[in-house]
Amino acid sequence: MNDLAERLSLARFPRSARYDPRWTVENQMGPNALWLLEWLAPAMGLDGLTEDAQVLDLGCGRAMTSVFLAREYRVRVTAADLWVKPDENAARLAEAGVADRVLPVAAEAHDLPFGEASFDAIVSIDAYQYFGTDDLYLPTLTRLLKPGGRIGVVVPALREEIDGTEPPEHLKPFWEPAFWCFHSAEWWRRHWTRSGAVTVETAEWQEDGWREWLLWSEVCAEESPSEFMRGLARDSVEMLRADEGRTLGFVRVVGRRL
Repeated sequence: MNDLAERLSLARFPRSARYDPRWTVENQMGPNALWLLEWLAPAMGLDGLTEDAQVLDLGCGRAMTSVFLAREYRVRVTAADLWVKPDENAARLAEAGVADRVLPVAAEAHDLPFGEASFDAIVSIDAYQYFGTDDLYLPTLTRLLKPGGRIGVVVPALREEIDGTEPPEHLKPFWEPAFWCFHSAEWWRRHWTRSGAVTVETAEWQEDGWREWLLWSEVCAEESPSEFMRGLARDSVEMLRADEGRTLGFVRVVGRRL
């Protein structure tokens, strides 16, 4: 095993460890999306889906999560993203051998071109925070789910909600206004419950998730082929080392359509 693979092979993410670490680094757009999806999967019961199940991967980025869904759970995936062109993702999907099971589309989260009850499940990894804090959003999204279907997301999050209008003192050098879309597990539970669209089955903080986020950022700061992404990773490393898990991490949320 090479050094990069050894660093990124974590015992609790055995499926992710089977993927080429260079491929994951080259296609990353933030925290390790495969690790986060593998953490989400058991809470959603993805192993229980049939091979003809239709899954929407919302905010799929460079479609790594779509490849993972198609390979690991043998489902059919619609890979929707606003920022990455479908043609670019189509090439990646073909190279990964899943072009017959994944359809890449260009879509904005508030204008999804799908009919009601089109999907057995909806997944969103490190994207839902950008649009899902809107009180009116979840009911419009879950109409795309079949009755009883699940939606599951993993988002960067807060261990506890922050009072007032200022971040913790130790995070002020790193804080950006966009970080106010980060919330706690209980905030997400209340937010989804109040929508009336789903029964919340899971709203859970990832213990020590910040350590894996830090490890991934350290690797990307060294190994990413993009100077822009290396710079973002270096910023994340500084922030996570300053925080040491006091404030920042990840939350997974799963709801079943009523």
